Amino acid sequence: MQILRQIMRTALVAGILTGLCFTPVLAGDIDAPAGWTLEQGVDLPSYALIEPRSRTLNLDVVVLACELADDHRVLQLQLYLTNDGPLMPDGVAAARAKRDPRAEIVIDDHVFPVGLLFAEDHVVLSDETREMFPRLSDRLLNAIEQGTTMRLRFDLVGEPAGQPAAFDGEAVVDLQAGPAATRGAAVAAVRRCATDAAPQSVALASPRR
Repeated sequence: MQILRQIMRTALVAGILTGLCFTPVLAGDIDAPAGWTLEQGVDLPSYALIEPRSRTLNLDVVVLACELADDHRVLQLQLYLTNDGPLMPDGVAAARAKRDPRAEIVIDDHVFPVGLLFAEDHVVLSDETREMFPRLSDRLLNAIEQGTTMRLRFDLVGEPAGQPAAFDGEAVVDLQAGPAATRGAAVAAVRRCATDAAPQSVALASPRR
């Protein structure tokens, strides 16, 4: 939670300084999402974060992150939670988590099956790997950059014997929320982090720090 609060505090200050008017979403106040907020104070942003418009699970913020992966960089969708986890639908005990959870991303009716990787303080969604590092494909990144609505759908809870698997948690992200200048531009800026040359000895900034 301390890490997550640091992310939100940094984004709030950045929003005030840049005029984005970023306001953390509180319970019952999720009808006016602020849109993407980029990492501030750098020439090449390494992450952008956004809050869901609605959610039925303990997901707080979604982060598009540029991560070092050996001698290259990959883009990941990272999910930070409202508590210590695990990622679960509201009101469901962690003991009911299934062994083989699954997820998909739906952007404007286009479906992207994705894998889940449970890291120490966040969850990673990706639809490709590069040399064993999970990453987002160009096709999915194009959809995130150009799309209108992104739905993150999860099958996290074990079903009773004999019942088919079903999605039981969802978060909806308004990709067109916020000032017009940030719509798609924030995603494009983070994508450049994975393609522009930079000294390998310089560590990328991360929203987890």
